[in-house]
Amino acid sequence: MNYWLDLFTGTTWDEFKKNGAKTSGFSSRMRKQVAAIQKGDILMCYMTGVMRWVGALEVLGTSSDNSAIWSLREFPERLSVKPVVMLSPETGVPMSELEGHVAFYEGPTDRGGFKGFLRGSPKLFKSPADGEYIMRLMREAERTPVVRPVDPAKLARKPLFKVSAKKGKRLVETLVSVPDSEEKNGQVSEPEITESSATPTEHTRIEHLLLTLGKEMGFDIWVAKNDRSKAYNGTLLGSLPGMVDDLPTQFNEATNRTIELIDVLWLKGNSIVAAFEVEWTTAIYSGLLRMSDLLALQPNLNIKLYIVAPDDRASKVQQEILRPTFTLRERPLAEMCGFLSSSVLTEKIEGVRRLGLAASLKSDFLEQLAEYFAADE
Repeated sequence: MNYWLDLFTGTTWDEFKKNGAKTSGFSSRMRKQVAAIQKGDILMCYMTGVMRWVGALEVLGTSSDNSAIWSLREFPERLSVKPVVMLSPETGVPMSELEGHVAFYEGPTDRGGFKGFLRGSPKLFKSPADGEYIMRLMREAERTPVVRPVDPAKLARKPLFKVSAKKGKRLVETLVSVPDSEEKNGQVSEPEITESSATPTEHTRIEHLLLTLGKEMGFDIWVAKNDRSKAYNGTLLGSLPGMVDDLPTQFNEATNRTIELIDVLWLKGNSIVAAFEVEWTTAIYSGLLRMSDLLALQPNLNIKLYIVAPDDRASKVQQEILRPTFTLRERPLAEMCGFLSSSVLTEKIEGVRRLGLAASLKSDFLEQLAEYFAADE
């Protein structure tokens, strides 16, 4: 008997159970790996996002079930299975309990990547002892469940979204991913830039500056969901006056997911007036990628886009925004997304407030402050 990894999201696990928990499926590119799975092998079910082990399934053989079990993808390589252990996300075994006990998580340095073991499924456990150890933990969790709350956003997270894209004269459906922000995942790509943990970060200060200015100018405001619990001057960003809880609904799911991760938005009714990515500790390209993704998903969208960063990162912004992936497109990103120096922005806003002019400003005043790095023709 072998143990195999079987990956689920909160959504696909729920769909699997609603279909009777009798068929597990994998993508067509995993045909050879699925063919290697034998009757009696055990699929160990890991839920991504919430990072919990939630079940073990005994393989009964190949499946002829071709029903629409999963809403997003077909997963045509299918196996008939019988549940051995089934846990809820809240009572599942946290990945943290495996540290030091399995080959793919020997210590702190394996956190996050887990030696690449979780990159796809099915994947054979190299050591049967690892599968046996996780099985023991899950059986114990089944006998004496411990409820550990999970983040609803992580539970509902989808790694892929279905969108329509124009190819020639036809609209075809395709799948795209919308990664979480690097800062949210704790993956700081440029660690040489540090901030004091004893005070609000400059990232938070700039977000607060943009949010309060937007409100003073008469706009509704939005801050990225992962930043709503951050505080500046004793006030949570998510509780500022004018903060909206929901974004305009005219876009598809992938677009909405991309928009909600943007640091700051100024809104007027159902329209997005301006979007800001504040890049302090994360790599500059993370914000640019999000802006580029938004324009790729909604090519006719006409909003003001800005990257806000320290003065000494201007050359880095220029270097990144002129990459071929941003430049060799019908509408080069450098023509649409401006760089705002944090010091210039701060000085300008403070001056506007001293003169009491914020309410009379229009959003395009920032275009005069921004620097655009479009390549010379």
